[in-house]
Amino acid sequence: MRANSSAIGLAMGMSSGSIRRLGVLGGTFDPLHNGHLVAARAALEKFDLDMVLFVPAGRPWQKASYTHHEDRYLMTVLGAVGDERFAVSRLELDRSGPTYTADTMETLREWYGPDAALFFILGADALSGLDTWVGIERLAELAEIIAVSRPGVEFPERPDGATWPPVHPLEIPGVDISATEVRERVKSGLPVDDHVPVGVLRYIREHRLYVTDKEAWGAESSPPGRGR
Repeated sequence: MRANSSAIGLAMGMSSGSIRRLGVLGGTFDPLHNGHLVAARAALEKFDLDMVLFVPAGRPWQKASYTHHEDRYLMTVLGAVGDERFAVSRLELDRSGPTYTADTMETLREWYGPDAALFFILGADALSGLDTWVGIERLAELAEIIAVSRPGVEFPERPDGATWPPVHPLEIPGVDISATEVRERVKSGLPVDDHVPVGVLRYIREHRLYVTDKEAWGAESSPPGRGR
């Protein structure tokens, strides 16, 4: 079944037919932080992308616990709202079962058509684990990869016989931020004003996210008072 535009996510004033080169930044976004935004903007500029689509994972198959998907989605929307070339998709959030990148890119290929160039954006450190990804052979037929790293960081070597998609390196200025660090700082009562966009910061404070270990919800868990 063809996905609808609200699930895919389109930047303001853009239609699926106007997208020639699409960057897709997937992740748990627990929470979205400034490092994500720096990487997305750098990819836009270097690879002449029309849009970067942020795709929060619904049930990340490689993670045991994570914050409720609606919290992660709303934080991603709040962080991406400042750039008209950004859009946020519910594609993986509204899909049942584990979320795999190859399935997502297949849906995006159907939506944007055969002539659109698709680029999946990830951290260079994730390259070493590509061979464990479900459907990596399909992904190689659907998209290319933009691998983001800090200057001076060596890229993992491509193993012999690997079925990876084409990989394009992207060095960005040292933005040493991780979602794990943000969560730990909030839990410890340390400021994260320089780590996350202001809208994300307000959301974390208003909803008291990451204050205790109880804020990490597994694949079958729901925060108190929220249905799934």
